[in-house]
Amino acid sequence: MARLLKLARRYWIVTLTLGIGLLGIVLALTGAGAAVPWIFSVYALGVATWQAVGMVRDILRGHWGLDILAVTAIVATVLVGEYVAALLVVLMLSGGAALEDYANRRAKRELDALLTRSPQHAHRMEGESIVEVLASDVRVGDVLLVRPSEIVPVDATLRSDEASFDESSITGESVPVEKHAGDLVLSGSINGQAAVEVVAAASAADSQYQQIVALVTAAADSKAPVVRLADRYAVPFTVFSLALAGVAWWASGDPTRFAEVLVLATPCPLLIAAPVAFIGGMSRSARNGVIVKGGGVLEQLAAAKTAVFDKTGTLTYGAPTLVAIRPEPGFGEDQLLAAVASAEQYSSHVLATSMIEAAKQRGLPLAEADWAREAATNGVTAELDGREVVVGKFAFVHEHAPEAERTDIAPGQLAVYVAVDGRFAGAILASDRLRDNAAATLARLGELGVHQTMMLTGDAKATADHIAAELGITRVRADCLPADKVAEVAAIAERPVIMVGDGVNDAPVLAAADVGIAMGAKGATAASESASAVILVDDISRTAKAVEIGRDTVRIALQSIWIGIAVSIGLMVIAAFGVIPATIGALLQEVVDLVTILAALRAIGGRLDAKAEAADRDIRSLVTTR
Repeated sequence: MARLLKLARRYWIVTLTLGIGLLGIVLALTGAGAAVPWIFSVYALGVATWQAVGMVRDILRGHWGLDILAVTAIVATVLVGEYVAALLVVLMLSGGAALEDYANRRAKRELDALLTRSPQHAHRMEGESIVEVLASDVRVGDVLLVRPSEIVPVDATLRSDEASFDESSITGESVPVEKHAGDLVLSGSINGQAAVEVVAAASAADSQYQQIVALVTAAADSKAPVVRLADRYAVPFTVFSLALAGVAWWASGDPTRFAEVLVLATPCPLLIAAPVAFIGGMSRSARNGVIVKGGGVLEQLAAAKTAVFDKTGTLTYGAPTLVAIRPEPGFGEDQLLAAVASAEQYSSHVLATSMIEAAKQRGLPLAEADWAREAATNGVTAELDGREVVVGKFAFVHEHAPEAERTDIAPGQLAVYVAVDGRFAGAILASDRLRDNAAATLARLGELGVHQTMMLTGDAKATADHIAAELGITRVRADCLPADKVAEVAAIAERPVIMVGDGVNDAPVLAAADVGIAMGAKGATAASESASAVILVDDISRTAKAVEIGRDTVRIALQSIWIGIAVSIGLMVIAAFGVIPATIGALLQEVVDLVTILAALRAIGGRLDAKAEAADRDIRSLVTTR
C-alpha cells in the first residue's frame, strides 16, 4: 500500500486524471452530469496548455517530439465536444510518460552505495596506542594496523615482513598476492589472516579505490542520453496526420472533418507501445536472471556491435582449480593429492579449498593432523599419520627438501610444491579454469550481430593471451589498470559497446561503456552499481540472453508501433471522407490503443522463453541419446 501511495504521488498527473474520471462518473450517476463536459474539457485543456509550454521549450532546444500531436488532439477533441475522448487522450499521454519515467528511473541508480562501501576507517598507531580514525584523516607517513580480513584504507607500503592480500577487486587477479616489506599495497585490497602494519603512501583521495569511485562518477556523468524510440517516428507521423486532417477540411469545407481525423490520430500507439514493450522486456530479463536498468539499455543491447570482457571471474570462474598432479618417483597421484588436501585443511589460502574439493571429487579420504601450523604467505606444515607433510611455495618446500626442483608451468598456472618427511614428493598445478560456456556465449553473441570481441584484464599478458587463444578472441589488452580499461573502451569504433566484468576494478569501465554488464552473483557491489545491467546468477551465457532479449524487445516495440500507426492511418483515411463520426472515431482509437498495448505486451516473452527452453531440452536429449 505504501508503495502504491508513493507511485501515486510521484505520477500525480496520472492520479489526478483518474480522479477526474472517477468524479465524472459519480456526477453522472448522481444527476449532475451536465457539469461533466465542463470539468473534463477544462481539465484536458489545462493539461494541453501545460504540455504546450513544455513543447515550446523542447522545440527551442531543437527537440521535436510527440507533444505537438498530443496537444492538437486534446484541443480538437474538446472543440468537437468529445470530452470523454479528450480525458482518455490525457490519460494515455500521462500514463505513457509515467511508464517511460518508471523505466528510466531504474537506469539512474545513485552511486551512494559505492561511496559508502569505500574504506571508511583506519587504525592509526600512535606510540603504544591504536586509534581509530576516518580514512580521510590519514596522512602520508602514518603507521596503520590492518587487521585480518580488513580492507586496506589507503595506498600504503608494507611495514611487516610479509603478508598476503586479496587484490581481486582492484586488479582482477584471483590468486592472493604475496607482499614483502616495502611493497606497495593498494587501497581496497583485503588483508589475509594475519594482522600487519603498513605506512600510508597516499591520502584517501589519492588512493586507488577512491580514484575508482571518481572514475565511475565521471564516466556515468559523461554518458550521452539515449533517444526515445518513439520520438524517431514522431515528426513524420505528426506531419502526416496534420496534413491529412487539413486536406480533409479543405476538400470538404467542414472544420469538423479536421477534428474527426485528428481524433483518430492520437499518439497513443507511439506513447504507449515502446514503454510497455520495454517494461515487458525488463521483466523478461529479470525472469532470466538479468536486471536491466532501463528501456534505453535494451535498445543499446539490441544494437550492440562489440563485446568486451574482463578475464578473471568473467570468462573464467575466478577460483584456481586443479589441472595436473606431478608426483616424484615413489609417490602416486592420489597419495600426493590426499596428503596436500589433508594438510590444506589447516590453511586459509585460496588454493586450500581447491585442493580439498579436488580430493573429495576423487573420493580420497582426508586425514586429521596430529598438529599443523601455517607460515603466512608461504605454506603449511602438518603431521599426518606420523609423517611430516610440507605444502606451499617452492622456496618454503625447498627449505625442508633441498633436492626439490621447480616444475614447468603454462601461462595462467601456478604450482604447489610438496615434501614428505624431508623428501621432495612432487607438485600440483592449478589454474583459473575457463568457464564451460564461455566459447558458446561468444558464438551466440556473434549470431546476434555482436561480431567484435575484446578482452581487457589486469592479469599478465601470457595468461591473457592463453585464455584469449582458447576462445578465439584476437583483441587483447593485459596489465590494465581501471583507467586503461576506460581508455580502451572509449577508443573502440564499432559501437554500441558491451562491457562485461565483475570486480571493483571493472566499475569505471562498466559505467563508461554503452552497456555495462556486471557479473553480480559473486562480484563487487561497485560493479553492480555502475553497470547498466546485472547478471544475478554466476552464468556468463546470460550476457547473450540479455542481447537476445534486447533485440526481441526492440523488434516487438517497433512492430507494435507500426501496428498502431498502420491501423490509425487506415482509420484516418476513412475518416477523411466523413464516414466515421468523431464519437465513433474516439472509441475506435481506444480500440487501436488496446491492440497496440496487447501487441507490446508480447515483450514479456513467456512464449519465447518457453520455446527456447524446449529447444534446449531437445538438444540435451539428443546429446544424451548419442
